[in-house]
Formats: sequence, structure tokens, C-alpha cells
Amino acid sequence: MTYLILRRQQRMKNSAQMIKDNIMKEQLTIYHEIEVGDPEFWYSTEQMEELLNEALQGTDLNGMALRTRSKFVKVKICEAFGYQVPKSFKKTQPRFLSQKFDVYNQKSNNLQIWNEEISPSRRYVLIKISFDDIITQVKVVTGDVLATLDSTGTLTQKYQAKYAGVHERKATLLSECDTDFIQSITQSYNSFDEFTAPDTNPKEDELMGIDEIFDKLKDLIGTKIPYIGATQERNRGGHLHKMICDALGYNNFKENGQFPDIKHQLLEVKLQTSETIDLGLFTPNSYELLDIPQLNNESISMLDVRYAIFYGDVIEDTITITHFYLVTGEDFFTYFKPFGGKGINKKIQIPLNEEFWNL
Repeated sequence: MTYLILRRQQRMKNSAQMIKDNIMKEQLTIYHEIEVGDPEFWYSTEQMEELLNEALQGTDLNGMALRTRSKFVKVKICEAFGYQVPKSFKKTQPRFLSQKFDVYNQKSNNLQIWNEEISPSRRYVLIKISFDDIITQVKVVTGDVLATLDSTGTLTQKYQAKYAGVHERKATLLSECDTDFIQSITQSYNSFDEFTAPDTNPKEDELMGIDEIFDKLKDLIGTKIPYIGATQERNRGGHLHKMICDALGYNNFKENGQFPDIKHQLLEVKLQTSETIDLGLFTPNSYELLDIPQLNNESISMLDVRYAIFYGDVIEDTITITHFYLVTGEDFFTYFKPFGGKGINKKIQIPLNEEFWNL
């Protein structure tokens, strides 16, 4: 397993270097438009984090005024990604338009975001600075990960829905087929190695069709999950995610708060002990693009994601799975009724605890 992880990391480094070489060759600036997931010019979140930690960790910012520090860090980021350094940094949203990210220098554990839309393809570069002004770590996350860190529920509950029908059949494939785009990909499905990490990016010949996913997951009806406690949604979800990974053919599992939960199969998982489904910041039928490499030279949208929704009954300290629905984001609101969640203020504050930095 260690060998596979190292091999995966090396492939990531090699592909990141290829993208950097391409950017330098084309003499791009941070204001050039790049399609989300473009294999030649778009860095994945993981690649960004790797390059920035290599370039910035250990950097001494001591004695720099805040504005000087901000510009210094931006210059370092341009160099790390192979971009030409602009004479001045424009006040665009986001600041680094080409790769769709903003930079936050964090000397405190409180992230503040003002007057900005959070989207699934927008990235947030969070730079951890020690009390003596040394950069100790860089984390790169997307908007969906930020939502999981919000303890107030403001972000996770922006959009909500509930099943519009009556729970009759125990397992129901609500979408008979994937979106047209995903169907064109799944036609090439062959298989995948059991050691493949479920949080890796999907590949053309490793993406199962929605009907095959349904066949593999419907037998989870009747299985039991530890309830743990009313506030332990993430831990309960982790138990279910592991069972789903096993059923799909993976021999490993990792929970890191990403969207979708099982990225390798474009599968988002919801475990419901109540009727209200928290959808987070984005509606399932949105055309918003995801921070995932393109498949067949086409970007992946929110509506391409498959939603596996499991309902369960709580009896004492156990949840028993009673119903299972599988639906595409495109079809989601055909079967689930949306309703108003919590509004989002112009200022968003998110605590960044040690657990976040260790993800």
C-alpha cells in the first residue's frame, strides 16, 4: 500500500511539473482564462498544495508589513506555478483568475471571507503562519470543504430538500441513466484496480454507469451502522462510506470532506435519519463546474454527479438502513422537493482547527 501511495504521489508531481512547463512555455499570466479541468493547464487542488508547500514552507515573513507580505506571497505563488509575475496585482475576484483561487494568510485560526461567492471549482489557498512569522503549512481547499468546517450550519444548510414521494420500494433507481455526457464516458467502463483510492479523480475507463452502481449498493438495505450520537453525522457517514466503498470494489477508504464523497465514481452519499436533506452550498442540478480533471476533454458539472441517498431508522444506538435512492444531480429535483435553508451573510467566518490542518 505504501508503494502505491508513493507511486500516486510521484505521478501527481510529474503531471504538476508538466502543467508548470506548459504555462511557462505559453508565458501565461494569472489573468489568462483556463477551462476547469484542462489537462494541459489546470492544476488540481492536490497539485496546487504540493507545489505551494514545496515553495513556501519555511519562508520567513518576519519584519514585513502586511501589504508587503501579501505581495511577497503572491509573487512566490506565481513563481511556483510557472506564471509570469504581473507588475501589479489586479483586484479581481478571485485574485488568481487563471486557476480560480484566492489566498488567505492565516496567523489566526479564524478564516474570514467577505462578499464573495463560494463555488465548487473555486479554490482557497490557506497559508498557516506561526507566531514568529514563519510559513509552516499550505492547505488548498474548495468551497464544499469549507462548508464542512462551518460549525454554525450556515453553509451546509444553504440548500435543503426532502423526498417528494412516499417511501414504498426499499431500493429505487430514480434516474434510469446518467447525464448524456457521463453516459458517453461510462460506455468505456472496463474495471478498476481494487487498490485504487476512492478519493482519486475519475478516469474514462474506470467510471461505472449509474445502473451498475445501483446494483452494487442495493444490498446495503438492512445493514446497521452505529448511531454514535446526534452530533456525530460525519462519523456516522464515515461508517456508511466505508461500506459503500467495499460494495463498489475498493479495498480502502478515506474520508476527507471532499465533494463528491467518492470522487472516483462521481458519487455523493447522504445518510438520512430525518426527511430534511442538507445539500450545502450548491444545488445538485447546477451547471457549476467541479474541480476535477476533464474527461474526454470536457469539464464535469454538478449535475453529472450521482447522489446515493440512504434513509435509516434509529433504534437505541444503531441505525438500520431502510431505503435507498440513486439519482443524478440533473434529475434530483424531479424527485426531491427543494425548500429554503439558511441565508448566507456577506461575511463568513470559519474556524480552522488542528484537525483541518491535518486532513
